[in-house]
Amino acid sequence: MSQEVPATEQAEPATERAVQHAFVLKEGDTYFVMDAHGDVDGGVDGLFHHDTRMLSTFVLRLNGARPSMLSSGVSQDNVFFTANLTNRPLPVLGSTSMPQGVIHLERKRFLWGARLFERLRLVNYSDQPAEAPLALQFGADFRDMFEVRGQQRARRGEFDAPVVGVQAVELSYEGLDTVLRRACIGFSQVPQHLDAGTANFSVPLAAHGEWTLYVEVGTEPARPGPERFREAGVLARWRMRARQRRGSRLESSGRLFQAWLDRSRADLALLTTDLPTGPYPYAGIPWFSTPFGRDAIVTAFQTLWIDPRLAQGVLEFLAARQSRQTSSFRDAEPGKIMHETRKGEMAAVDELPFGQYYGGVDTTPLFVALAGAYAQRTADHATIDRIWPALLAACEWMERNMARHPDGLLAYQRGETSGLVNQGWKDSHDSIFHIDGRTPEGPIALVEVQGYVYAAFLGMAAIAEWRVDPGAGHWRRRAADMRAAVENRFWLDDLQFYALAIDGRNQPCRVRASNAGHLLFTGLPIVERAMAVGRLLLSPAFASGWGIRTLPVEAVRFNPMSYHNGSVWPHDAALCAAGMARYGEREGVVRILDNLFESAAHFGMRLPELFCGFDRQPGQSPIAYPVACLPQAWAAGSAFMLLQACLGLQVDGIRRQVTIVHPRLPADIDQLHVRQLRVGDARVDLHFQRLEERIVVVAQSEPGDSRVEVNLKL
Repeated sequence: MSQEVPATEQAEPATERAVQHAFVLKEGDTYFVMDAHGDVDGGVDGLFHHDTRMLSTFVLRLNGARPSMLSSGVSQDNVFFTANLTNRPLPVLGSTSMPQGVIHLERKRFLWGARLFERLRLVNYSDQPAEAPLALQFGADFRDMFEVRGQQRARRGEFDAPVVGVQAVELSYEGLDTVLRRACIGFSQVPQHLDAGTANFSVPLAAHGEWTLYVEVGTEPARPGPERFREAGVLARWRMRARQRRGSRLESSGRLFQAWLDRSRADLALLTTDLPTGPYPYAGIPWFSTPFGRDAIVTAFQTLWIDPRLAQGVLEFLAARQSRQTSSFRDAEPGKIMHETRKGEMAAVDELPFGQYYGGVDTTPLFVALAGAYAQRTADHATIDRIWPALLAACEWMERNMARHPDGLLAYQRGETSGLVNQGWKDSHDSIFHIDGRTPEGPIALVEVQGYVYAAFLGMAAIAEWRVDPGAGHWRRRAADMRAAVENRFWLDDLQFYALAIDGRNQPCRVRASNAGHLLFTGLPIVERAMAVGRLLLSPAFASGWGIRTLPVEAVRFNPMSYHNGSVWPHDAALCAAGMARYGEREGVVRILDNLFESAAHFGMRLPELFCGFDRQPGQSPIAYPVACLPQAWAAGSAFMLLQACLGLQVDGIRRQVTIVHPRLPADIDQLHVRQLRVGDARVDLHFQRLEERIVVVAQSEPGDSRVEVNLKL
């Protein structure tokens, strides 16, 4: 997943520190990116709300210097950031100086209700009193996220004069969209000096004494204090834990593996926003903390087996924002499903098309395919009935698009230069090419997109049969036609692989790429070809030892440090693994899971959006991609798709069946428990146990409840 800056205005993001070294908080449409001290001092850091940076400076100084670091981190549930700091030498009352390391400064913060809540607590562990000069420097540049990423603008709106009160400051900016954006900074105590950019406090600390200051930053003024801090903190933690408790629980015998699962679930809870249509996973922080279509659908697929509620929220949201008009600027046509939506100034005044943008060729078939999988998983008639008109409109768009292609394929070509050049998941400008490195002409039909269309038509056929709708036969014929077209046009017998794409001249891009693994995920290829693709994806050409690369090393544009041309994307590897598992592969899937688990261990149990595709070397760690989002929803969700692929587990809510085929457990994991797996309106617990070379599965229903059929194929 990416979002390309138009080629004429590309710029490096303003960053002096790799994103993976940042600390992040998020709540709703507000998020905070900071350094280990909790400071914001340039680069990509800041407090953001609705794609606008509300705080671009937020720096703490003690006696004019940065306090010394003891430790910092975000709580396990992703709610609180805490930095533990200590003083450099300070003047002692009546003496010359106070030793370093006798004042503990705790900086604790969280987000709630589109506000930053912060508590500063100083404790003097010396037997001498001290005066601690404390300064908070703050500022708001009100820059759009695209500006923070490097986009240049011809002009901006107007800053209003700061309003400075006794213990509060209001900074404001009226954008070109005529929206007034405000950052209101309030303090629980009256500063010794307060101006438009600094609050100074002369903190008297008795021997073994303490002092506390509460700070709030929001779009409206408030009176910070201990009660507001405590009450908002309780609500923030309760909401986050409620998100984490949704769906089935996973418990493993491996402490580190369990930590990965717990961190992945906590990150999904962090990134999920509760919208009126239901829970929706925002794509990632810092660049993509907003609803994206493709990312959310893939994340919903990854977690469908343990938490179908997320898929329901995604389907409802996207159905409500389906295009009903034609716009070349937004790459919109009636029936298309949204690629992304933004709330910032630049999108509002159409400097960029991303206010509500439809330039993703794959999002529409993925939407329909997810609906089919969701219906099978849950037997939720009410949701499918509500979105049925949107599903029909999406299929009508696909059929109109395919009718324009000589082989009946789904293809893309951007409407205007402001849109994305490439409109599949590899949407950077250089990600689609011919074997000799030439850039293909459009319209372009990507191989994995045809698989998504195949899955969408099969899903529509299954839903139609379930709803007793007469259209089932039509959708099955369309799926069969697509399968024949892909096998005929994309398969390269000499390479024993599928072409990356068919270009606008109806010529194949004879490039082997991980995209073909997504084709396996949909079940389109015949068995022999699927196995050939799987073998190559597991070979050293693709498998780096840390995961599956997007391109093999022989590709002309292979670059392990690139965004899409040789890097490792966890969600991509997970889809490939799920595709292999569909065709019976298990040992290779376990190896992919183990590789990504080991990668996660080097990234603090949090898989980034992507990382570099260098070969694994003894004693070395995977190499980070410096501006990758961290956390990222479909990277976090990869753990659950990979685990499902290893277990060979499928849930059929319509038939009330759980099917487990040739299960495997990750390396060094002897037990795994899936608790409270919902099947229709019933629940079942599944226990997987390694006994020598076999995996034994025990199913337990609630007492007196035998409505779930568990089929084991060991």
